[in-house]
Amino acid sequence: MKKIFTFLLLGLCLSYGMNAQTSVHGRVVVHPDQRFLMYEDGTPFFWLGDTAWQMFHRHTIDGARIYMSDRAMKGFTVIQSVCLAEHGGLSSPNAVGEWAFLDDDYTVPNDKYFDHIEAMVDIADSLGLVIGLLPTWGDKFNLKWGPGPVIFDTEEKAYAYGEYVGKRFSDKKNIVWILGGDRPADGYGDIVRAMAKGIAMGISGKEDYSACTMTYHPWGGTSCTEWFTDEPWLDFYMQQNGHPYDVPVWDRILADYNGVQPVRPVLDGEPLYDEHAIDFDMEKNGVSTDYHTRRFFYHEVFSGACGHTFGSTGVWQVWDPEKYSPAGNVFTPWQESLGRIASYQMGYGKELVMSRPYYTRIPDQSIVNEAYDHLDRITATRDTDRTYAFIYTERGKPIDADLTTIGTGEKVRAWWFDPRSGRCMDLGLFPRKKSVVFTPMTCGAGNDWVLVIDAPEAGYTMPGRGPEICPDKA
Repeated sequence: MKKIFTFLLLGLCLSYGMNAQTSVHGRVVVHPDQRFLMYEDGTPFFWLGDTAWQMFHRHTIDGARIYMSDRAMKGFTVIQSVCLAEHGGLSSPNAVGEWAFLDDDYTVPNDKYFDHIEAMVDIADSLGLVIGLLPTWGDKFNLKWGPGPVIFDTEEKAYAYGEYVGKRFSDKKNIVWILGGDRPADGYGDIVRAMAKGIAMGISGKEDYSACTMTYHPWGGTSCTEWFTDEPWLDFYMQQNGHPYDVPVWDRILADYNGVQPVRPVLDGEPLYDEHAIDFDMEKNGVSTDYHTRRFFYHEVFSGACGHTFGSTGVWQVWDPEKYSPAGNVFTPWQESLGRIASYQMGYGKELVMSRPYYTRIPDQSIVNEAYDHLDRITATRDTDRTYAFIYTERGKPIDADLTTIGTGEKVRAWWFDPRSGRCMDLGLFPRKKSVVFTPMTCGAGNDWVLVIDAPEAGYTMPGRGPEICPDKA
C-alpha cells in the first residue's frame, strides 16, 4: 500500500509539473541585482521552503520520499532540514539505526549516518527540490536552551566538521547551506565563521565562497543581520519572525531590504507555523490555521522578500505518537498533517508571483491611498516598469488604489485573486484615476484577497494558474 501511495504522489507531481532541477539549471545563486535568487543559468528561483528539521534523523527513505513528493507536487522548492537535529540528533540513532558520530567526543562522523542524508538529498534533486541544509542545530554550539550537548566549542572543531560535510556533499548542486539553527550568535560569531570556512574548503579545496550559497538561521523575532552583514560567506539575509501573529512583518522585511548594507536578498526562514500554538500560548491565543500562514506569505513577499518558508507542527518534527514525545502542542501526526490546506495555498501564492515578471518586482506602498495597520494592513508590490501591481488586503478591507501608478494608457485591467483557492476573477477595465476603490466579495478574519492591476499593453494572461472565477458562480 505504501508503494502504491508513493507512485500516486509521483504521478501527481508529474501531472502538475515538477520544479526546475539543479542538474539542468545549475545550483541556486544570488541574482546580479542582489534582490533575488536564481539558478546559475538565470532561471528565476522562488524560495518556497518547508521546515522538515527532523527529516534526516527521523524519516526512513520511503517516508522522506512520500513527504518530499507531496511538497514538490504543491510547488515547494526548498526543504529545510538538519544533519545534527535538535531532538535526538546526538542522543539516539537515526531511523535506520545509525549514530551521527562513531566516538564519544563527537569528532569522527559516521559515514553511514551521512549516507542516509545523502540519499534524501538525491531524492530531493530528483523531485526538483533544493535542500536548505543545516549542518547542525544551534544548540550544538550555543546551549541557550535545548538538549545540546555543545560539541562545537572551538573554532577548530567547527572547522573540521564543516570541512567534512562540505566535502561529503561537494558534488550536490541542490544544496543551500544554512548555518545557525534557531540561536543568537552573540559570542559565537567566530565559531560560525569557522564552520562556514570549513564548508567552503571541503567543497572546493580552498576558501572560495563563490562555490556555495550560504545564510544563517537566527532565533525567533530576529534577523541574521543582527550579527552578520558584510561577511564573505553570507549570500542572503534570513529572518525568523517566529510564532506570534499580530506582528508587523512588513516592517521587519523592509528593515533588511532597505536598511542594511550590503544589499542582499531577504526572506523569513521560520514564520508562524500551521497548527501551532500562537506565540506558544494556546490557551491565550489559540492555534494557527491556514489564514495565519497566508498572512505571513503575502505581507512578507509583497514587502520585498525573495521567497518564504512554511511550516507545519506535525511535519517538521516527523511526529509519530507511537515513536516520539511531542515537541510543544502537536495535534496531528505528520502523515495527516501533509494534507492540510495551508500547504496547498503556499503554492498558489508562488504561482501568483511567478505569473508576472519576477526580477523587476519591488515593494511600493504608494499604490494604495490608505494602507491601515495591524490586522487590517494592506501591502502592495509592483514591477519597476509599472506594468503590474499586487495588493494584499488581509481582512478584506476595501482597497483605495492609485491606478495612475500602473501602465501608460487610459485604462488598466483589474483582477481579484483568491489566496484560499488560487482562483481569480476578471473585473474588467478601469480608468487610470488617482483613487479607485475596490471592495472584496467577502471581509473579516480569514477573508484575505489580492487585487491584481495590469497594464493592458503588457498583454498578461490571468494571474496565478487559475481556474478563473465566473462572477455568476462565485
